[in-house]
Amino acid sequence: MSILDRFSLKGKVAVVTAGAGPLFGQSISEALAEAGATLVTASRSLERNEAYAATLRERGLDAHGASCDLSDPPSIEGLHADILRRFGRCDILVNSALERAGQKGGLAEQDLDVWRAAAAGDFVGLFCICKKFVESMAEAGGGSIINISSIYGTVSNDPMLYEGTTMKQPPTYAFVKAGMINFTRYLAAYYGRRGVRANCLSPGGFIANQPQTFIDNYCKRAPLGRLMDHEDLQGAVVFLASDASKYVTGTNLMVDGGWTAI
Repeated sequence: MSILDRFSLKGKVAVVTAGAGPLFGQSISEALAEAGATLVTASRSLERNEAYAATLRERGLDAHGASCDLSDPPSIEGLHADILRRFGRCDILVNSALERAGQKGGLAEQDLDVWRAAAAGDFVGLFCICKKFVESMAEAGGGSIINISSIYGTVSNDPMLYEGTTMKQPPTYAFVKAGMINFTRYLAAYYGRRGVRANCLSPGGFIANQPQTFIDNYCKRAPLGRLMDHEDLQGAVVFLASDASKYVTGTNLMVDGGWTAI
């Protein structure tokens, strides 16, 4: 098998939570589908997922929409059962969803309700979906779990980035993303001998209509001098999903333009 063949996802079934989302979700979904996977995007809005999947099918890609509320364990169980019923297995699970109700405001503005929302979606939800899918992957002989963390799961946010703007970085975000990284290592350690690999991707800042002041501040600090764009995460996702990384597990791959190198 050639090195390019090892990157192919033909014959694989990939599930991406929040896979129709306008930031990382669509980038990840498009990359997996273009690499040949049968793609299923899942979030609360079945309509949005089906509409996005339709745009991929128009390009000749194999894409499908599904519904799942990560703050609701029975909904996760329903998604898992639906995937097995429709496709027979899941080879790749990418957890890119984020509970937005738990990710707003600075420390002074946050209250227990915000933290409970983060816990319900980003901790309980991640635990439940990984627990369901990792077991069926192991029973089938293997799979790849990719959790989307952040630079802020490894280092603290830099308050100077937000000077001159009204933007605030919620403390729940760093709390969730840091925990995700070590939970991923746990999965890698306990399920590696059953053929399941688990890794994190930690992106840097993504260009998303931020104030120009923030963009300028960010670009001055980033070694590559810019924020991420749509394509920057795609190669890394396909790498970790495919046999090109078959001896890679328990790692946290920084896709941050060098942000955490300094």
